[in-house]
Amino acid sequence: MTESGADRPYTLTDEVRKVLTTVSTATITSQLQRRGLRNCFLNGLGPTRPGTRLLGYAHTVRYVALREDLQKQQGLMNAQRRAVEAIQPDEVLVIEARGEAHAGTIGDIFTMRVKALGGTGVITDGALRDSPAIRAIDLPVYHQSSHAATLGKLHLPWETQTVVTCAGVTVVPGDVLVGDDEGVVVIPAALVEEVARDSATMEIEEEWALERVAAGESSVGTFPISKDRRPEFEAWLQARG
Repeated sequence: MTESGADRPYTLTDEVRKVLTTVSTATITSQLQRRGLRNCFLNGLGPTRPGTRLLGYAHTVRYVALREDLQKQQGLMNAQRRAVEAIQPDEVLVIEARGEAHAGTIGDIFTMRVKALGGTGVITDGALRDSPAIRAIDLPVYHQSSHAATLGKLHLPWETQTVVTCAGVTVVPGDVLVGDDEGVVVIPAALVEEVARDSATMEIEEEWALERVAAGESSVGTFPISKDRRPEFEAWLQARG
């Protein structure tokens, strides 16, 4: 995987995009769990702009703990700046910051640069700096906390486009990221098509179940749909067109 992201392992189709911008991260997480992937939802992160959706390919950068002698060896183009300047359209900058909440990991200028290059979001398991200004940028951003100190207080940007652990989840460059108000889930590139398909089906079935439960029925037989209730569901689905 190059820093430019040219070796992307999967390309989203229009149909899959439509699904992944409507289904919830809870549904996607359930589908991943059914496939044995139990730890794909990023832990403890929240959006700066509730009500917006995130969708894109992971473009990663890893921060290590500050060591001043190594910091002095880096020039202007450290790994943070390289990652930001290499963002391609539809990519999400994913920052591994060791879950450290006591220094910023990215500010408003670099966030705006991600947007200007066509990026579709920023995710950090650390803190944002300039968080009020970032909140005003029309870009989905997820973070653990806010902190006014620059990253140089605690962090050393080390490498880009490598496998990282962000918010307790392994993220591979090119993985597909989906975000809503609940948080962000990582879909391995090889599973995107089937997870999108089955997530759409699952949400239709849950819509029927919710309708039935709201009408006073038991959840038994409606969630999940039992074999004997399946014809009823199919008739409901057909009536919807």
